[in-house]
Amino acid sequence: MACLLEAPLRISVLSEVTATSRHYVDRLFDPDPQKVLQGVIDMKNAVIGNNKQKANLIVLGAVPRLLYLLQQSSSSSELRTECAVVLGSLAMGTENNIKSLVDCHIIPALLQGLLCPDLVFIEACLRCLRTVFISPVTPVQLLYTDPTVIPHLMSLLSRSERMQEYITQIFSHCCKTPEHQTVLFNHGAIQNIAPLLISHSYKVRMQALKCFSVLAYENTQVSMTLVNVLVDGELLTQVFVRMMQRDQPIEMQLTAAKCLTYMCRAGAIRTDDGCVVLKTLPCLVRMCSKERLLEERVEGAETLAYLMEPDVELQRIASVTDHLVAMLADYFKYPSSVSAITDIKRLDHDLKHAHELRQAAFKLYASLGSNDEDIRKKITETENMMDRIVSGLSESSIKVRLAAVRCLHSLSRSVQQLRTSFHDHAVWKPLMKLLQNAPDEVLVMASSTLCNLLLEFSPSKEPILESGVVELLCSLTQSDSPALRVNGIWALMNMAFQADQKVKGEIVRALGTEQLFRLLSDPDPNVLMKTLGLLRNLLSTRPHIDLIMSSHGKQIMQAVTLILEGEHSFEVKEQTLCILANIADGNTAKELIMTNDDILQKIKYYMGHSNVKLQLAATFCISNLIWNEEDGEADAMTGSQERQDKLRELGFVDILHKLTQASDANLCDRAKTAMQQYLA
Repeated sequence: MACLLEAPLRISVLSEVTATSRHYVDRLFDPDPQKVLQGVIDMKNAVIGNNKQKANLIVLGAVPRLLYLLQQSSSSSELRTECAVVLGSLAMGTENNIKSLVDCHIIPALLQGLLCPDLVFIEACLRCLRTVFISPVTPVQLLYTDPTVIPHLMSLLSRSERMQEYITQIFSHCCKTPEHQTVLFNHGAIQNIAPLLISHSYKVRMQALKCFSVLAYENTQVSMTLVNVLVDGELLTQVFVRMMQRDQPIEMQLTAAKCLTYMCRAGAIRTDDGCVVLKTLPCLVRMCSKERLLEERVEGAETLAYLMEPDVELQRIASVTDHLVAMLADYFKYPSSVSAITDIKRLDHDLKHAHELRQAAFKLYASLGSNDEDIRKKITETENMMDRIVSGLSESSIKVRLAAVRCLHSLSRSVQQLRTSFHDHAVWKPLMKLLQNAPDEVLVMASSTLCNLLLEFSPSKEPILESGVVELLCSLTQSDSPALRVNGIWALMNMAFQADQKVKGEIVRALGTEQLFRLLSDPDPNVLMKTLGLLRNLLSTRPHIDLIMSSHGKQIMQAVTLILEGEHSFEVKEQTLCILANIADGNTAKELIMTNDDILQKIKYYMGHSNVKLQLAATFCISNLIWNEEDGEADAMTGSQERQDKLRELGFVDILHKLTQASDANLCDRAKTAMQQYLA
């Protein structure tokens, strides 16, 4: 029967808790200011470390009353300060607490409080604002709504060390976009925060350093300014270098390395500068060692990957620093059964976040192997590396899948790896699976990798063709994303290179002429270039040229005309003229050019163009048109003679004659070869 008492007991306990909490709230409405003050102080003591009590007080409406008291000019400084302290304590609870506080408009009330002359009250408001703003659920834009707030915060930086700590922490958490960087920069963030890097307080130095890392990230204007800043007579870059020394706390070393990394990537520091090569890079490699905490290893690897991403020399240096390639293999074994973790909470945390290590390792391997063949070989020869990448492609974490496919893409740039490791591990299978259903960012990277796997010398090309990939690639060309359209058409272009008629026919059928011509008028120049590349590959070898032009010749000639007349780059026009040269090489297809005076005039125009590549491509067209067929058939010989006569009448021989004197050797040779056909 005892179990019958359980439910009533729970209700009575809950009522008791709520009643106790109600008592705290009721005291806030007492007419005696001293009793109100004592009530707030008692509430402060009751909520410390007690999330349940915090939640109860919020539900019972304590926040609006505390904010009212905080904003009343009739409230004493002590009462207003204690209200700010209690609100700060409530903010240290759960994310739901923060949401409730933000919904009650705590941020404008506290920002208004910063205009008060009382230093202790301002510090309490800032401490609470700091706690609210560092929460991921707080909209950071609330800091920028009133344009007077940032300059006022800047002016408070000289008031006290605590204010310096809280304000810089608010800035570093609320600087999320280029617009935020600009606002802070324009209001003097650099000159106001730079002196704090030599503060006596470690917390102030650290928060100032974090500010500079978020200000400099992908921001050339900020980075270029930072390079010339002096702090107590010392260049800021040297201050950062000192902060990376081994005797400094790890957090400081890592953040200083991030500042220099971002300045380097923004173009403010050269990649061969000593502070990058001899200080920043070795510091970040140190962060990857297994002695470091999980989050330090993750941040170190990701920052290092970002630092050297565009620079092959840094990649080479990193690859031979402290056995980095082998060191990263440990990221996949963590936590192992022999991990030296005695702290159970730490172990639990690391087990939940071990996927972040794998993600960071894949990112760093991708960056390391993006250019150098020897480094790629070293990576693929690292124990079970290809198996780990294959496993990574099917992990539950989308970030790990993306990093794994990035790594695969980086390695797929190697002809040797395409022929060996990629073939041995049949990586195309999980890659194809990934392409079936993935977010756009994964699709972009996976389809880029597929482009490389479809290159002519890749052993994976054949099985991929047999797996029915054409439909998938054609669907990518219809994507709203320009990157996916480029990759879809690029892969088809690679597939069509030296392909047999069956494969080419399948591509034309699956893509459809309507979509092909839609892509030829795509606003993205990369899509247009790759579509022209596909068309050029489809129109290669005479039987294929004649077959395709017999069914689609009219539309293709129309598209070619539009491109040659349009406002396109030299590269696009060169590719288009190369397509015409291929058509001119067909047996029957060349008549589509010979009977089109408009096209002939365009070829003539480009033969006299100032761009040598366009001249060369146009001359190639004419060379193919006037070529004497070697099979010696009377009809063929008559055909070439008729073409030569028509082109002579149109003035092409005179142009060819001039081009035999061209300064460009290739153009001169091509013109001479064409002229010889008239003498043959």
